[in-house]
Amino acid sequence: MNLPNPKTLIWPTLCGALLGLCILAYLPSQRDRDYVYAVEKAAPAVANIYTTKVVQQRHPLANDPLFKHFFKRNGKAKQQLERSLGSGVIVSDAGYLLTNYHVINGADEILVLLHDGRQALASVIGSDADTDLAVLKIDLGNLTSITIGDPSKIRVGNIVLAIGNPYGFGQTVTQGIVSATGRYGLGLSQFENYIQTDAAINPGNSGGALIDTKGRLLGINTAIYTQSGGSTGIGLAIPTDLALRTMSDLITYGRPLRGWLGIEVQPVGLGTNGVVITALANSGPAEKAGLKVGDILTEINGEQVGDGHAGMKLITYTRPGQHVRIGLLRGEELLTIVTQVAERPNS
Repeated sequence: MNLPNPKTLIWPTLCGALLGLCILAYLPSQRDRDYVYAVEKAAPAVANIYTTKVVQQRHPLANDPLFKHFFKRNGKAKQQLERSLGSGVIVSDAGYLLTNYHVINGADEILVLLHDGRQALASVIGSDADTDLAVLKIDLGNLTSITIGDPSKIRVGNIVLAIGNPYGFGQTVTQGIVSATGRYGLGLSQFENYIQTDAAINPGNSGGALIDTKGRLLGINTAIYTQSGGSTGIGLAIPTDLALRTMSDLITYGRPLRGWLGIEVQPVGLGTNGVVITALANSGPAEKAGLKVGDILTEINGEQVGDGHAGMKLITYTRPGQHVRIGLLRGEELLTIVTQVAERPNS
């Protein structure tokens, strides 16, 4: 019986081992397939938020012309406590949390319950109704802050997880995919650039975390589209880059700093690049730079303005005092105008 030469087996064995290692490296690990790693990493940074508001309870006839004088003479309006709930995300070991403006708006007391069972009263550092974001701070040690992801790199079809406090059940995790990015024009807030997901999001999830399969924060869950009040597979999250920029401004300046040109625009046409100026603010940056009603803006800093959303977003993200280069069409003439961006006035 002729046995094979051991030397002739070395290369096939090495090639087989190398191929096996390549397959193992390509296949997702078990921890990524069942998302346990992502949840264990992110969950300690997601908190439940409980708010209390004192409201005046008046009798329904208190404003009736026949009875209002009786109610004025017979006692004051009763006070009643109104409670609501939501979620928040610890984004700094110093105790800063991100949540939604609508979660804490008007609250007289905000209680934060951590994943480890500790709780603390929170103070509001700042809030911004235009993005529906708020920054809270708690004074506790040994906090776990979440790892920040890059929402610009996500793609439709990526798996995401939502962590929050739906219906006050306590911390809950749901799973889905990214359904769309850059959603806007929904009328939910002044500045919209939502990540859309079909991960189940319900009342109480607002302010919670949308994470990837590595446990990195991609967005702050903020709204659902529903006609029944429950999840219908359309959830919306504010991207992390916008949320962190707003948080930084609120902590540093007490308000968001946004660029402003002082123009109102409308798209030229469906699927056409360009917007036409329909109005100019008196003595605004655009008017001072010589822009006119009827001008068609096509580029800002070399980037196409599209239907206007991309261009206006670029202006909004430009720091006041910086300059932008605007490409426009005036009649048959192509022009380039450079102007300084001002700070957006309070809305």
